[in-house]
Amino acid sequence: MIILNGGSSSGKSGIVRCLQAVLPEPWLAFGCDSFVDALPARMRESDGGIVFAADGGVSVGADFLTLEAAWREGVVAMVRAGARVVIDDVFLGGAASQQRWRKALGEAGQLGEPDVLWVGVRCESAVAAGREVARGDRAQGMAAAQADPVHEGVVYDLEVDTTRTESLECARTIAARVHDHVRDHHHAPHPAG
Repeated sequence: MIILNGGSSSGKSGIVRCLQAVLPEPWLAFGCDSFVDALPARMRESDGGIVFAADGGVSVGADFLTLEAAWREGVVAMVRAGARVVIDDVFLGGAASQQRWRKALGEAGQLGEPDVLWVGVRCESAVAAGREVARGDRAQGMAAAQADPVHEGVVYDLEVDTTRTESLECARTIAARVHDHVRDHHHAPHPAG
């Protein structure tokens, strides 16, 4: 499993598409946008759901968090069932968001815990803001508001920066690490006993 975290318009979606093209095995892609799109319309712009402010701020309520936890558990179940999954996420809560994924994945050392590669996707705020304007489907200000806070306290195996690096090059860097990560976890010497 690969979990990409970065602010809005940081380039995660492009990296995910490139990863699906360069990785030799088939990988399913899911993200926070696909989860939000699956919510009933009444949960958008409601206190219990998710609210996108005019200035680009995002707030979520209790109903959203409950459904998001169930969605995360479902994604992890697919991974445990043998699917390779790459996640495109925005850790609005920084380290607390990563901890929610860790909870769904199981405690360290638990039998059957999926291998996860944690990837930070960074992009200079001004560049992300320019992309935000160009794409036209985001509230202006979201990219700048999320650029740094989504990374606060988050621990990564690898970080890429899309400010001056194309999605394909970032994907190739991640794909090389996926190969090494899987090899290290599956071919490590077993303790004697």
